[in-house]
Amino acid sequence: MTPLGHHVLDLDLEAEADRIAASLRAATARELHRRGLVVAISGGIDSSCCAALAVRALGPDRVFALILPERDSSADSAARARLLAEHLGIRSETKDIAPALAAIGCYEQRDAAVRRALPGYGDDWRFKITIDGGTEGRINVFQLVAEAPDGSRHACTLGLADYLQIVAATNFKQRLRKALEYFHADRLNYAVVGTPNRLEYDQGFFVKNGDGSADVKPIAHLYKTQVYAMARHLGLPERLCAAVPTTDTYSLSQGQDEFYFALGYRDMDLALWALEHGRDAVDLGQALGMDARRAEAIYADIENKRRTTRYLHAPPVLMGEPGLACTA
Repeated sequence: MTPLGHHVLDLDLEAEADRIAASLRAATARELHRRGLVVAISGGIDSSCCAALAVRALGPDRVFALILPERDSSADSAARARLLAEHLGIRSETKDIAPALAAIGCYEQRDAAVRRALPGYGDDWRFKITIDGGTEGRINVFQLVAEAPDGSRHACTLGLADYLQIVAATNFKQRLRKALEYFHADRLNYAVVGTPNRLEYDQGFFVKNGDGSADVKPIAHLYKTQVYAMARHLGLPERLCAAVPTTDTYSLSQGQDEFYFALGYRDMDLALWALEHGRDAVDLGQALGMDARRAEAIYADIENKRRTTRYLHAPPVLMGEPGLACTA
C-alpha cells in the first residue's frame, strides 16, 4: 500500500471545473427550471469558489451575489466579498442584517447566556467559543473565551444550557441570510447555491434551514484543500485565495478548528480521506506526525460528529402509514 500523504487529494482541476459547471447548467435549467443562481458571498474561500463556478456555468449576467454582514462580521470579510463580485463582474447587493437580528433577539438572547456563564461580561467585550477533548479521546467540552476592553482574557467551561442558547441565538444569522437568499431567488426565478465543502457537509458543520438549505451544492464533494486549489485554478484574486478560514460568527476571531474540527483543514482533509478509504490509524498517525492513539481518537471524533449531526441531513419525519404516499 502506498504511503499516506496529502498528495491523495490532488485533482484534475480543469476537468473537475468543467464537470461541475456542466452539472450546474443542467440542474439549474432542466431539474430546477430556474434562470440563474443566487449565492451569498462572505469573502471566504468556499462561497468565492462557488460564485466563480456559477459564473463558469452560466455567465456573469445570470449570477446574483448577496453580501450580508452583521454586528460581529469582520470588515475585511465584506471587503473581500466586494472584491470578488467586481472580479467576476456579477451583480451584487449588500444588506446589513444587524438591525433585523437585534429585533428578533439574536444578540440579546446570546449575551444573556454569556453573562450567566461569565457574570462580568459587558456589552463592550468580545468573545468566542472553543472546543476541546475529542482529539484526545475524551468527551468534547466547550469553553467560553472572552476579552475585556483592557485586553485581558477570561475563560470558563460552558454548561449545556448556556452553550445551546448561545448557538441557538447565533443560528439566527444563518437562517436570516437564507431567508434573504430565497427572497431574491424567488424574485429573479433563480436557484440558491449552498456553499459547504466536504468537511462541513460530511460532519454537519452547518445550520439546518440556514446555510444548510440550498437548491444546489457545487462543492460539497470537494475537500477544503481542493477548494483552495480550485479557487486558484479559476484565477480568483490572491487576497481571497490566501484568506484563513474563520467562522466569522463571533466577535473574537475564531478558527474552524477551534470551534468544531479536530485539526486544521489540511490535516482534517487527509484524516477524512483516510477514514473513508479504510486506512489504518497507524498510517494516519505517520502521515500527520502523531501517535496511533491520537489518530484513532480523530477517527472516533469524525464518526461521533457524523452520528450526532445526522438529523441535519434528514428530511422531515412523516406520520402517515408506511408505504402510503403523502398527498399534502
